[in-house]
Amino acid sequence: MTLPETRKKRADPGEIVAVIRRILAENGHDYRWHYILATLCLLAVAATTAFSAWIMKDVIDELFYERRQDLILMVAGSIALAFIIRGFATYGQSVILAKVGNNLVARYQRRIFDHLMKLGVNFFNDTRSGQLAARINENVNGIRDLLGMTLKSVAGDAVSLVALVTVMFIQEPILSAMALLIGPPLVYTVNYLMRRLRRITRESVEINSRLIGAMQEATQGIAIVKAFTMEDQLSRKISELVGNAEARANKIARVSERVTPIAEILAGFAIAGVIAYASYRSAAGVQPPGSVFSFITALLLAYDPARRLARVQVNLERSLVNARMIYEILDLKPRQGDAPDAPALKIAKGEIVFDLVSFSYAESLPVLHGVSFVAAAGKTTAIVGGSGAGKSTLTALLQRFYDLDAGTISIDGQDISKVTKHSLRQSIAYVSQQPYLFEGSIRDNIRYGRANATDAEIEIAAQQAQADDFIRQQVNGYDTLVGENGVTLSGGQRQRLSIARAIVRNAPILVLDEATSALDNESEARVQVALAEVMRNRTTIVIAHRLSTVVNADNIVVLEHGRLVEQGTHRALLANPHGVYARFHRLQNEKGLGIVNDIKAAPEKPKRARVKAVAARSTS
Repeated sequence: MTLPETRKKRADPGEIVAVIRRILAENGHDYRWHYILATLCLLAVAATTAFSAWIMKDVIDELFYERRQDLILMVAGSIALAFIIRGFATYGQSVILAKVGNNLVARYQRRIFDHLMKLGVNFFNDTRSGQLAARINENVNGIRDLLGMTLKSVAGDAVSLVALVTVMFIQEPILSAMALLIGPPLVYTVNYLMRRLRRITRESVEINSRLIGAMQEATQGIAIVKAFTMEDQLSRKISELVGNAEARANKIARVSERVTPIAEILAGFAIAGVIAYASYRSAAGVQPPGSVFSFITALLLAYDPARRLARVQVNLERSLVNARMIYEILDLKPRQGDAPDAPALKIAKGEIVFDLVSFSYAESLPVLHGVSFVAAAGKTTAIVGGSGAGKSTLTALLQRFYDLDAGTISIDGQDISKVTKHSLRQSIAYVSQQPYLFEGSIRDNIRYGRANATDAEIEIAAQQAQADDFIRQQVNGYDTLVGENGVTLSGGQRQRLSIARAIVRNAPILVLDEATSALDNESEARVQVALAEVMRNRTTIVIAHRLSTVVNADNIVVLEHGRLVEQGTHRALLANPHGVYARFHRLQNEKGLGIVNDIKAAPEKPKRARVKAVAARSTS
């Protein structure tokens, strides 16, 4: 499940209306009074603008031409009142629409995050997190802008323009017809630019999302960047993306701003022609000039709303692209939805049965081929095998991160595909090979295992995970902030916090995926003692690369190339010298013995040289 590819084709003419209708259907009821008030304010602005042009006839004819001093106070007072109303109305609609827009952004941010949490792991495997975050951050404003611009255009600029044109026709019909000749060429220009802008805007959004995603990945992996001296490579990559983003932004500016000079030129010719004709007619006749001045005022005031309306479709195209990309995410359907009326998982003992399980990732070769075994209730089952054998895939399938191609997985006789995912995952405590910590304090990260865990339970879990000592050595103890993904802690410390999080969950099933891989020998030994206590009377599945960590397992399942080739206890598997497990055991023992022999064979070397030789052998 991935985000839809960029579409090059032109959208349907009614797509803007369709998207606006959808946004209103989803949110209009909650904001109806806000929009009513904003509309009234916009209408007041339009009315007072038209009144300012209308009153110019009386100003010229009555006050200046007829010199009616008795009307000075009334005319001046009405103009002042119109501007007071216009000022408050403009302020009111701006604040109301800003409040609604900000609330819409917050609402869609929450909605998108909630929806993302419902999507399967496969979606996030196929989508780069940096690009996804950048797209959401950039696109969500399109929802706000689409509604805001539409309301301002319809209730504000369109009404103002209609009112001013009405004044123009009442005062000078012939001159008004001359002024409106600029309409058809302006409409044609806008439609042409709109078609080009839609494609460029979408390309710009995609490029910016890749740019921000690449920057985020570089900062998150700064240690690897420094270690492999990747600064120049990444700088060239980022510079190329920045250049592409700049080029697209410049192209958008060139295309969208072409409306301005075209509108200015057309308006200049129209206004110049009107003024010339009006001046010629005024010089030849004896009609008071009030109606002409009123017409010219209305014409000049109508220019701004007309110019904004000419650009509104261009601006709406930008917002439409962003809003549509948001809905592309919201319209993604989770592949692993719960079955209708699915019951909650009920665990009595905790026996797990893998029955002829087959699985392959999208567009890849099969990973598992008909794997069958039983993880006995309250016992420890270890899964061992070489890299790519399918060990971690089995635990991912147990948690329903993916759906099976064939076979079933059941817990206490209940097919996990027919129960709710929430109840299934609440019954499992998981420690991954790569520990992940979230923004917040150490206490917060442990409490993610169980939201209602008390401080005392958190500290007990940390003690069992051999984490309490180093936690109390931190500046603020359990309230110490861990930084981005625990950057302030060592790998072993992060892993022990991850184990504490699993302990505090207090689930009947425990899954340990190379849970001690990041620990040194001393810490590993201490954690293994703690885990032995936690694993008691729990159904535990342990994935291990080092066989020394699974010798006490009740059952060991051996995988090779996605197939189960052996299973039994450590002693029983070693009894078959030609078996896969026995071969793994010999290889690991030989490696360990080789390291010891390296140290013994080079006693005359300085300590640093001996350590270097051992390290080179251990990583080979």
